[in-house]
Amino acid sequence: MRRSLKLRCILLFLRHIECVGWLTPQCLMVSRRTFLMITGGALLLPRQLRAADSTPDFPPMLDHILLGCSDLHQGIAFVEQRTGVRPAIGGVHPGRGTRNALLSLGELHYLEVIAPDPAQSSLPASVPSLLNTLRHLAVPRIVQWAAHTSDVEALAAKLREAGIAFQGPTPGSRKRPDGRVLNWQTLNLDDNRSGLLPFFIQWGAGSLHPSIDAPAGCKLKSFAAGDADSSELGALFRRLGLQVHVENAAGPLLKALIVGPNGQLDLTSRVA
Repeated sequence: MRRSLKLRCILLFLRHIECVGWLTPQCLMVSRRTFLMITGGALLLPRQLRAADSTPDFPPMLDHILLGCSDLHQGIAFVEQRTGVRPAIGGVHPGRGTRNALLSLGELHYLEVIAPDPAQSSLPASVPSLLNTLRHLAVPRIVQWAAHTSDVEALAAKLREAGIAFQGPTPGSRKRPDGRVLNWQTLNLDDNRSGLLPFFIQWGAGSLHPSIDAPAGCKLKSFAAGDADSSELGALFRRLGLQVHVENAAGPLLKALIVGPNGQLDLTSRVA
């Protein structure tokens, strides 16, 4: 009986992560240790569901956190001074007016330091709203976050059936310093609740996930979202199939804790 219960829990867990899109090609490259952590968590699922703190420290589907800043080099220094690890230049986003630097936070998770690209002076009239936000940031802060999916078309169909409005899938690309081009598709919710809800990303089959070769040494310890109506926010995350720790807050808030060899980096979306 006990073994049967454990088996059912594992199957339910695997069905869940497949449904919400966690099983990307890159996810299949995880280590034995990571697999044991996942399946071990599944064995405890019934007990966790009865516990008040059943939500993981950070969403398993979290792909990356976008740390916005007005100047990329200042953003890189901001992260390095607090963690001891220097993010590496990632590349530019053609036509979007931005460039980035990357820091691995463990398998399939990374930090993207994103800032305006001075070299992209000629942009279309419909400049992305993110670029305008970045230009006016006094200090680095979380501006968005992304969740990964293995089938963005299937996810779009599910959201459409659920009556959730969105834009996409939209193709994107970035040229790395070594000349390689990364490709992806994104899906953006029409109402992301002031950035609390993520956009979804599916990496191209031939694109190396940035967490694999970005500078290592840091780990994501926690990630949480908050709002005045935390119960409603929690319901929204569950509706999207996301496990996110939700807290009470005066207004929309994202926060993350990153630990490095020389210290910790506390990030927030709150405007200073």
